[in-house]
Amino acid sequence: MIIPSPPTRIGLLFGSFNPIHTGHLILAEHFATRTDLTEVWLVVSPHSPFKEAADLRPDAERLHLVQLALAGNPRLRAEDIEFGLPRPSYTIATLDALRQRHPAVDFVLLMGADNLPGLPRWREAARLLAEIDLYVYPRPGTPLPDLAAFPRARVVAAPLLDISATYIRESLRQGRSIRYLVPAAVEAELLK
Repeated sequence: MIIPSPPTRIGLLFGSFNPIHTGHLILAEHFATRTDLTEVWLVVSPHSPFKEAADLRPDAERLHLVQLALAGNPRLRAEDIEFGLPRPSYTIATLDALRQRHPAVDFVLLMGADNLPGLPRWREAARLLAEIDLYVYPRPGTPLPDLAAFPRARVVAAPLLDISATYIRESLRQGRSIRYLVPAAVEAELLK
């Protein structure tokens, strides 16, 4: 008798990654190596419906920076599927496209505790909540929300780093150091 292997579980970490920084990488590596996930894919979003697009670096540039940051790590991958989807991008549409492309994969949505309370306002939220597991990580200064309304959510203790892409962009504008806030290859690219 052949026993089927369990489905591959891949975590999806969505973000504009404008730019990717050490906090993103530590979080992705934590989920890829300390949970049941096989890999973590960093889904580079062209435009979140909840954010202004004006301060975004070009899509291809942000993707390139993510690829530089992940180079040599087989458990982390840059994913650009949203670049070919209608904008603004919605998580449910991205999930549908990924499932069509990778039908044998069990996807898990990774999200900060600060985003969970707003999830019921997302497009097709009821369907999303019914179909996908959520791994929720704490965020500095944000209390963990009540998970009663999110039966597929699981809190995963992860390192708390208060690093933001906004801080990095502002540091660059001011000519200040971003060393150690981003990987060296990303820093070199940003300082060109």
